Amino acid sequence: MALASPSLKMRALRLLGSREYSRAELCAKLARFEETPGSLAGLLDELQDKGFINEQRVLESVLHRRAGQHGSARIKQELQGKGLAPEAVAAAVAAPAGHRTCARASGVAQKIWRARRRCPCGGSTNALHGGARFWQRRNPATDQGRR
Repeated sequence: MALASPSLKMRALRLLGSREYSRAELCAKLARFEETPGSLAGLLDELQDKGFINEQRVLESVLHRRAGQHGSARIKQELQGKGLAPEAVAAAVAAPAGHRTCARASGVAQKIWRARRRCPCGGSTNALHGGARFWQRRNPATDQGRR
Protein backbone atom coordinates (compact mmCIF):
# COMPACT_ATOMS: atom_id res chain seq x y z
CA MET A 1 0.00 0.00 0.00
CA ALA A 2 1.52 3.31 -1.09
CA LEU A 3 1.66 6.11 1.44
CA ALA A 4 0.21 9.45 0.43
CA SER A 5 2.68 12.30 0.20
CA PRO A 6 2.52 14.79 3.07
CA SER A 7 0.40 17.88 2.53
CA LEU A 8 1.94 21.29 2.02
CA LYS A 9 0.93 22.35 5.52
CA MET A 10 2.47 19.23 7.03
CA ARG A 11 5.75 19.91 5.23
CA ALA A 12 5.76 23.52 6.39
CA LEU A 13 5.10 22.58 10.01
CA ARG A 14 7.78 19.91 9.88
CA LEU A 15 10.31 22.47 8.67
CA LEU A 16 9.23 25.00 11.29
CA GLY A 17 9.56 22.36 13.97
CA SER A 18 13.29 22.04 13.34
CA ARG A 19 14.19 25.77 13.40
CA GLU A 20 12.84 29.23 12.63
CA TYR A 21 12.35 29.95 8.92
CA SER A 22 11.55 33.22 7.23
CA ARG A 23 8.63 33.46 4.86
CA ALA A 24 10.97 33.69 1.85
CA GLU A 25 12.88 30.56 2.94
CA LEU A 26 9.69 28.55 3.36
CA CYS A 27 8.41 29.76 0.00
CA ALA A 28 11.62 28.64 -1.70
CA LYS A 29 11.62 25.23 0.03
CA LEU A 30 7.94 24.45 -0.53
CA ALA A 31 7.46 25.88 -4.03
CA ARG A 32 8.09 22.54 -5.75
CA PHE A 33 5.37 20.84 -3.68
CA GLU A 34 2.66 23.39 -4.51
CA GLU A 35 -0.16 21.62 -6.32
CA THR A 36 -2.48 24.53 -7.10
CA PRO A 37 -1.26 28.07 -7.82
CA GLY A 38 -1.75 30.37 -4.86
CA SER A 39 -2.12 27.64 -2.27
CA LEU A 40 1.38 28.21 -0.92
CA ALA A 41 0.83 31.94 -0.45
CA GLY A 42 -2.43 31.25 1.36
CA LEU A 43 -0.77 28.69 3.60
CA LEU A 44 2.10 31.03 4.44
CA ASP A 45 -0.39 33.81 5.25
CA GLU A 46 -2.26 31.43 7.55
CA LEU A 47 0.94 30.34 9.31
CA GLN A 48 2.02 33.95 9.72
CA ASP A 49 -1.38 34.94 11.15
CA LYS A 50 -1.17 32.10 13.67
CA GLY A 51 2.35 33.15 14.70
CA PHE A 52 4.26 30.17 13.31
CA ILE A 53 6.27 32.45 11.01
CA ASN A 54 7.74 35.42 12.86
CA GLU A 55 10.46 37.64 11.41
CA GLN A 56 11.64 38.82 14.83
CA ARG A 57 12.17 35.24 16.04
CA VAL A 58 14.15 34.45 12.89
CA LEU A 59 16.39 37.47 13.55
CA GLU A 60 16.96 36.53 17.17
CA SER A 61 17.58 32.90 16.29
CA VAL A 62 20.25 33.70 13.73
CA LEU A 63 21.89 36.26 16.01
CA HIS A 64 21.99 33.74 18.85
CA ARG A 65 23.31 30.87 16.69
CA ARG A 66 25.95 32.84 14.81
CA ALA A 67 27.05 35.34 17.45
CA GLY A 68 29.91 33.26 18.79
CA GLN A 69 31.21 32.27 15.38
CA HIS A 70 30.91 35.30 13.10
CA GLY A 71 31.15 39.07 13.14
CA SER A 72 28.31 41.47 12.53
CA ALA A 73 28.98 41.84 8.78
CA ARG A 74 28.69 38.10 8.22
CA ILE A 75 25.52 37.88 10.30
CA LYS A 76 24.02 40.81 8.39
CA GLN A 77 24.79 39.08 5.09
CA GLU A 78 23.12 35.86 6.28
CA LEU A 79 20.02 37.71 7.47
CA GLN A 80 19.73 39.52 4.14
CA GLY A 81 20.02 36.18 2.34
CA LYS A 82 17.02 34.90 4.29
CA GLY A 83 14.83 37.54 2.66
CA LEU A 84 14.15 39.58 5.79
CA ALA A 85 13.23 43.26 5.67
CA PRO A 86 16.35 45.45 5.27
CA GLU A 87 15.19 47.78 8.09
CA ALA A 88 14.83 44.87 10.50
CA VAL A 89 18.24 43.50 9.55
CA ALA A 90 19.88 46.90 9.98
CA ALA A 91 18.22 47.35 13.37
CA ALA A 92 19.29 43.87 14.50
CA VAL A 93 22.97 44.47 13.77
CA ALA A 94 23.00 48.21 14.61
CA ALA A 95 24.93 50.10 17.30
CA PRO A 96 23.73 48.18 20.38
CA ALA A 97 24.89 45.01 18.68
CA GLY A 98 28.33 46.60 18.47
CA HIS A 99 28.53 46.40 22.24
CA ARG A 100 27.44 42.79 22.09
CA THR A 101 30.03 42.16 19.38
CA CYS A 102 32.75 43.65 21.56
CA ALA A 103 31.74 41.58 24.57
CA ARG A 104 31.36 38.48 22.39
CA ALA A 105 34.76 38.94 20.80
CA SER A 106 36.31 39.60 24.18
CA GLY A 107 34.88 36.34 25.51
CA VAL A 108 36.12 34.41 22.48
CA ALA A 109 39.56 36.00 22.82
CA GLN A 110 39.77 35.04 26.48
CA LYS A 111 38.77 31.49 25.67
CA ILE A 112 41.44 31.25 22.98
CA TRP A 113 44.17 32.68 25.22
CA ARG A 114 43.18 30.37 28.08
CA ALA A 115 43.35 27.41 25.71
CA ARG A 116 46.84 28.42 24.65
CA ARG A 117 47.79 28.90 28.33
CA ARG A 118 49.33 32.26 27.84
CA CYS A 119 48.10 35.69 28.75
CA PRO A 120 48.00 38.43 26.09
CA CYS A 121 48.71 41.16 28.64
CA GLY A 122 51.84 39.70 30.18
CA GLY A 123 55.10 38.33 28.96
CA SER A 124 56.13 38.55 25.33
CA THR A 125 55.23 41.17 22.76
CA ASN A 126 54.30 38.35 20.39
CA ALA A 127 51.37 37.53 22.63
CA LEU A 128 50.25 41.17 22.55
CA HIS A 129 50.45 41.30 18.76
CA GLY A 130 48.52 38.05 18.54
CA GLY A 131 45.71 39.64 20.52
CA ALA A 132 45.67 42.67 18.22
CA ARG A 133 45.57 40.45 15.15
CA PHE A 134 42.65 38.58 16.69
CA TRP A 135 40.66 41.79 17.18
CA GLN A 136 41.37 42.95 13.63
CA ARG A 137 40.22 39.65 12.12
CA ARG A 138 37.16 39.60 14.35
CA ASN A 139 35.75 42.97 13.33
CA PRO A 140 37.94 44.98 10.94
CA ALA A 141 35.44 47.87 10.84
CA THR A 142 36.20 48.88 14.42
CA ASP A 143 39.40 49.83 16.16
CA GLN A 144 39.18 47.09 18.79
CA GLY A 145 42.80 46.10 18.27
CA ARG A 146 44.03 49.56 19.26
CA ARG A 147 42.22 49.78 22.62
